[in-house]
This record gives sequence, structure tokens and C-alpha cells, in this order.
Amino acid sequence: SSPRKRKHRDEGSVGPSTKKHKKEKRSKESSEFILLHASLAVAIPPVFASNPAQGVEEMLDSMIMRYIPTLRGVVLTHSNLRFLQSKARIQDDCPYAICNVGFDAMVWSPRVGHKLTGKVILCSPDHVSLLVDRTFNVSIPRHHIPRAEWIFEWGPAENDPEYGAAAAGAEGATTLGSAVADKSADEPENLGRWVHAVTGEQLGPTLDFIVIGLTVANQMLSLIGSIQPDPFSPEHVPPAQEQSKHNEEDDDEEAEEEEAEDLQALEDGEAESSDPELDTFAELGKKADKMAAEEAKKAGKAKKRKEVEEKEKEKGEREKAKTNKKQVKAKDKA
Repeated sequence: SSPRKRKHRDEGSVGPSTKKHKKEKRSKESSEFILLHASLAVAIPPVFASNPAQGVEEMLDSMIMRYIPTLRGVVLTHSNLRFLQSKARIQDDCPYAICNVGFDAMVWSPRVGHKLTGKVILCSPDHVSLLVDRTFNVSIPRHHIPRAEWIFEWGPAENDPEYGAAAAGAEGATTLGSAVADKSADEPENLGRWVHAVTGEQLGPTLDFIVIGLTVANQMLSLIGSIQPDPFSPEHVPPAQEQSKHNEEDDDEEAEEEEAEDLQALEDGEAESSDPELDTFAELGKKADKMAAEEAKKAGKAKKRKEVEEKEKEKGEREKAKTNKKQVKAKDKA
């Protein structure tokens, strides 16, 4: 009986280390900062023939703060450079020495679903901009801000003689004006603010969000976030995307109709071409009339779209003017 008990004790002694290993692995996967052991094939220029390590170091330096697709993140630092081959290869007449190198890279690699914290730097009615680790840009669109909890309050208009930029400039000579002008650069731009509908508390200065998308442009990575309780729900799809989807479907239907008309016109043209008394100039005139009709049709569609955009723009301006008037009245009453 004693060996069996000893066996159970030995098996139990392995448990904590296994759990610790799983816990470390889980925490590593949930972190946006990852240490990778990477390898790379490099072509070293002949100018670094006497010191190839320096050439590779300069190549790796050019990757810092850039999004590298193979590493799936932004390279922050690199270290422990090592050559994986004792000899380099020169191919044909190319003077570059080709070899494989290994290195350790610290990568900022956020994933969809990660929960991060950023500092609010800009509030607008369309989105909230954040900075993560004072470096990386994050945008939270309006449809990913709970409308029932948060409302946007416009800031003073630029041409407001009492609260606008002109008034602040006029007071710049006074002590109070200089204090206003010397605001910290860390404060968000004064386009307005998002406030809680019940408590009136302002959104920020730091904000927790869920990553719902990644955007890569010019080797720079930016994030799209959400503060909705269910960020991946289809209810949060913006109306503009739905409208564009419907417009694409309408365009596809119109393209199919035009294609059918072209086929019918081609069949009619073939039928007419069998007639020996067909006038060539009359056929060219028909084609010109058809092209003119198509151009007029496209111009009409463009005009309708422009009218719709102008109406939406006017509606937004009216709503902004109403909001500003309400704020001015509230301040006058106070």
C-alpha cells in the first residue's frame, strides 16, 4: 500500500508546475506584447563584407516601429542576433551575401478580442480617438459607443464671440487667458465631449475597450475599438455600410440590365446587318444616340446622389446649430 501512496504523491507533485505552465501560456496569449524568436533570410551588401553583423543590425533597425506581416505585429526592439549558417551564399553575379539569421523581437501584436486601455485625445460626434501606450492610435466609432448611456455635447463654436477661439485669443494678454492658452497638450481637443446621460460624467481621461478590428496603412498599425457590452453583435453595424451594401446591389442589378440591353442591341444589329440596304451612317447615329442616353442616365444618378448628400449635410448642420443654441440658452440662464 505504501508504494501506491508514494506514487500518488509523486503524481500530485507534478500538478502545480503543469498548472503554472498553462497559466503562463494563457497570460502570454492574452498580452499584446510578445517576445518572438524569429529567423530571416537577408542579403548583406558588399560594403558590410568585413562586418556582416553590422549590416544585419541596420536591416533590423529599419523594421522598428513598422508592422511586419510575417510577425503579425509592430516590431519594438530586437536583440540576440545570431547567424544560423557558418557561410553565406553568393548567387551568380549578385555581390550580395545571402544567409539566414535569427534574432529575438519584442512585438506589439494585439488581437481581435483583446481588452486594452487608452487615453482619450479627441472627442467628436463620429468617433473617439485614443492613444495606447502613448504611441498607437485607436478609433472607437459612434456605433460602438452605447447610445443609451453616452451622449455627445458640442463644444463652443470657433466663431462664438463669447466662448469661442476668438474670445480666448482676446484674453491671451491677461493672466487667465495665458492660463487657458497654456493648457496641457495631453488634454483632448475641444470639439466637444461625450458625457454620461445620467450622471453627466465625462468620458475619459482613460478608457477600457475591446479590439474589434485592425487597420494597416503605410506599414503602420491602428486599431478599431468598441465599448459596447456586446461589441461583435450585428446590431452595431453602421447604417452607412448597410446603405453602401444596398447601393452595390442596385449597381449590380443595373449592370445586369445594361448587359442584357447590350446583348439585345447586338442581336438587333446582327439582324439588321443581314439587310443589304443597311445605311452605315444611320447605324453610327444609333450608336451615338445610345451613348448619349447612357451618359445622361449616369449624370442623372450622380445628381440624385449629390442631392441626397447635400440634404444630409444640411440636416447635420441644422442639428448642430440647434444644439449650440440650446447650450447658449443654458449658459445664459445659469
